[in-house]
Amino acid sequence: MTIIIKNKHTLLYKDFKFKCCVGKNNFSKRKIEGDKKTPIGLFEIGNLFYRADKFKKPLTDLKTCRINKNMGWCNEVNHNKYNKLIKVTKKIGHEKLFRNDYKYDFLIPIKYNYKKVVPYKGSAIFIHLTKKYQPTTGCIGLAKKDFLILIKLINKNTKIKILR
Repeated sequence: MTIIIKNKHTLLYKDFKFKCCVGKNNFSKRKIEGDKKTPIGLFEIGNLFYRADKFKKPLTDLKTCRINKNMGWCNEVNHNKYNKLIKVTKKIGHEKLFRNDYKYDFLIPIKYNYKKVVPYKGSAIFIHLTKKYQPTTGCIGLAKKDFLILIKLINKNTKIKILR
């Protein structure tokens, strides 16, 4: 089955309809790093990452990974780990996964620009948490209660299709 991002406010999966938020500058077929747009296309999803210091392991068929303090997602466009999970160092530009706010308490990477990584094409595109549905920097935001429902329904074979 496929998660559908129908528009900037609607995520569909089977018979479920969830409110969501997307990139501040809407969608793009030609995403570039830092443009605050959500990429259009059909993508695989990654493992579920979660903050074990705040929550117990959630119920899901996805493979899970605990977020720890030294985890980041490389956003340094000319680095060989661009758009990959990394151990945080001050030498490599990255999106910190262990945040002080709630947004990355649970997250699922969207495998955009993932297998054959192209510099400047965009990195760190996730399904993550939101509270007030404020626009993201390119990710998909869901309320925690909806996120926890969604992860009970999906598995490693689920894809995400982002429309306009």
